Amino acid sequence: MKIKRSGLTVLAAAVLLTTITACSGNSKDTPNNAALGNETAGNTPASGSTSFNLWLGWTATLNNDSLVQKYWREQEPKVDVKLETTQGDAMTALNLKINTGGFEDAAIFSRNETVKSAMQRSKQLMPLEQYFDMPDKYPGLASIPKQYLDLMKDDEGHIWSIPTWFDQNPEEPWPGWASQAWIVRSDVLEKTGMTKEDLSTLAGVETFLKKAAEQKDASGKPLIPLSFLMDTSDSIGWSDENAILTAFGVSTAGKGVDKRGDEFVFAYDDPNYKAAYQWMNKMYQEKLIDPEVVTSKKEQYGEKNKSGRVAMNAGSFWNIPSSAWETLDGPTEPGWFYETIPFPKVDGVEKLGINQVTNPNPGYDVYISDKTKNLDAILKFFDYTLQPKPEMQQIINEGPAGLYWDWSDQPLGKWKFIDETYETGRNSGDAAQKAKVTPELYMASSYSNAWYPWWNTEDGGKAGAAKTIEFTEAIGKMGTIRVAEPYDLFPMKEGGSWEKYAPEIENIRKEYRAKLLMSKDADQFESNWKDFQAALEKRGHWSEVRQEWLDTYKEEVPAQ
Repeated sequence: MKIKRSGLTVLAAAVLLTTITACSGNSKDTPNNAALGNETAGNTPASGSTSFNLWLGWTATLNNDSLVQKYWREQEPKVDVKLETTQGDAMTALNLKINTGGFEDAAIFSRNETVKSAMQRSKQLMPLEQYFDMPDKYPGLASIPKQYLDLMKDDEGHIWSIPTWFDQNPEEPWPGWASQAWIVRSDVLEKTGMTKEDLSTLAGVETFLKKAAEQKDASGKPLIPLSFLMDTSDSIGWSDENAILTAFGVSTAGKGVDKRGDEFVFAYDDPNYKAAYQWMNKMYQEKLIDPEVVTSKKEQYGEKNKSGRVAMNAGSFWNIPSSAWETLDGPTEPGWFYETIPFPKVDGVEKLGINQVTNPNPGYDVYISDKTKNLDAILKFFDYTLQPKPEMQQIINEGPAGLYWDWSDQPLGKWKFIDETYETGRNSGDAAQKAKVTPELYMASSYSNAWYPWWNTEDGGKAGAAKTIEFTEAIGKMGTIRVAEPYDLFPMKEGGSWEKYAPEIENIRKEYRAKLLMSKDADQFESNWKDFQAALEKRGHWSEVRQEWLDTYKEEVPAQ
């Protein structure tokens, strides 16, 4: 999930669900590289190629003479990587690029079935399977776990991308950044005369919210008892309301499908999905939820939290944002007092929902144009980035140990920056200054549970930075995260109902979550709920989409 501080960027890639149109083979009449049956024809890396253009499937501030890129160019792997970024919506940019001749050399995108489908239908890619079986020439590519590569093969055995950002040890995966939780201001909790133990049930939370509404902030304004961010760019798999749905036992991770015994339950069909929004509506009617929750932008939400207006939050702590406490050395601002609490017990709910799936599988794909004249440079660079070292993501992000950072005690222990100029730019909070030192291309590498850099930093930052690590480790043990199962990972049919209607289903979810939340009474809530169900069926073809998922599961999972 597609984002660490000025030292801890959130590792979250945006979920891309927009259907690409007009991209099925119209921009080129000939098949890929004339080589679908002959992997070597036209695909032998040209010797001496030392530079290539890498198109990023996201918006970023770039400086192609950054210190890390300079190291790549001059020291290791001696490849000049020239980055290009998309502008605006990534899917629109991809559609335009495909229909105007394609990208120049290579492109890296967050793994997404819509992107994969569009790329392959474009007939502008080079098949890459042979390069993963050359350990003498490309040991990094050859080290990619075979189970990842096997799942990427098409019916003819071709692999159309280099997978990146995967767990080096899929049998013992890194648990990931857990951030979906209920978070309370301990100073407000103390003023209400309550304790964290009193918040163990939903009834206890309601009591706290009512008492918090009687408290004032530093400027004398009444506190907002409960708030969360209703981001217009979120999804069923990633939204702040999911923390509340989780307490009600609704699983929203991945595609929002949960296996219970031999049956599959879709989030929208779970009776507690409705119950969770009924509770939110009740809190809204009682003025215990921010009255501006539906319209607040991310910046407004963050400012309300930083200024001490909010007593309790539900959702991802990244949205609060984490800088509210990471910039502090002590209890000088409201942000210092944020603390996670266990998900409150809801009557009748025996088991918490799952709001995050730990997926060791690749999170990004590198596609290579069949027109590139720089194949050797591309393969050389990604063979370097995909070396199976636990610290490889750190090396790609910040350069090798001893250059701009080094171990504080021993390899795979604590680390710190050792170059003041680099550290100043890196942690400045200014995108242009950061771009002068690093392009933050960690997603071109892989990661390992053996060592994770941002849980081991001694970068001389503020004491509050440690709270972020404490939060994510605590949340990760609350029972709301699981390792990916086969039913989380199989691709949906190209051009099928899921691909066609998923964007509209998301639109419906966002439209009706606001209506459900703001219903003026129980009767209006019931009316809005019926309209929501009808819209899912009429506009989203919900029964058809759901059946296609079940049918695809029966076909794909046994084969895997």
